[in-house]
Amino acid sequence: MRVGYYQFDCVFGEVTRNLDQVSRALSKVSADLLVLPELLASGYQFISKQEVLDLAEPVPDGPTTQRLMEIARARNMVLVGGLAERAGDHAYNSAVAVGPNGVIGCYRKTHLFFEETLFFTPGDTGFHVWDIGQARIGVMVCFDWFYPEAARTLALKGADILCHPANLVLPYCPDGMVTRCLENRVFSITANRIGSEERGGKKTLTFIGSSEVVTPRGQVLERALRDKEALAVVEIDPAEARKKSLNPY
Repeated sequence: MRVGYYQFDCVFGEVTRNLDQVSRALSKVSADLLVLPELLASGYQFISKQEVLDLAEPVPDGPTTQRLMEIARARNMVLVGGLAERAGDHAYNSAVAVGPNGVIGCYRKTHLFFEETLFFTPGDTGFHVWDIGQARIGVMVCFDWFYPEAARTLALKGADILCHPANLVLPYCPDGMVTRCLENRVFSITANRIGSEERGGKKTLTFIGSSEVVTPRGQVLERALRDKEALAVVEIDPAEARKKSLNPY
């Protein structure tokens, strides 16, 4: 199975521009599963709840989900990517999984980080696992990684691969995901972004890149640089995630 990530620097509020960049980057990629960052089209550093609501989109009818479905159909692959989802008067920090036949599922982030708590409603979907044929995938978003229960819940529900869209600013998540994979004997794909945002007089947020693919034995198959755009695809055998024995006796 060919899996990977696309790490890039999106421009705040430039939804069409950011989606065009993703579309161009993936136009010739060959993969079965590819993970994109958190809030990939909107950007991250909001300054008001109204700004969030203005940029949030319905699923599946909004531009981000529609464009990801278009790419998934054209490239015959599954994509997982993050977006600001609007449902009535609520905005969720969500991630969608889409494939050649449309939406597979939508997850709303459980563990909101920092100022996200001011603008987003805590997720109400719980953690789900979806069978995409070659593997079973579970989705978690950024700060969910900090809580071992998130990855453990997905593993107990049968996930072979943790798909992890992120906008990471804390330095220790990449190594933390190695631990999550070892704890649960699963693969993980973290797709982070690069660049920085400084809006509304707030402290600059610098995103740490370091997107990665990690095996059930904690091996980092691929890790991006902290400050460079990166598209990586590697070969894995999802069956390795179903071998939970730690020693032969």
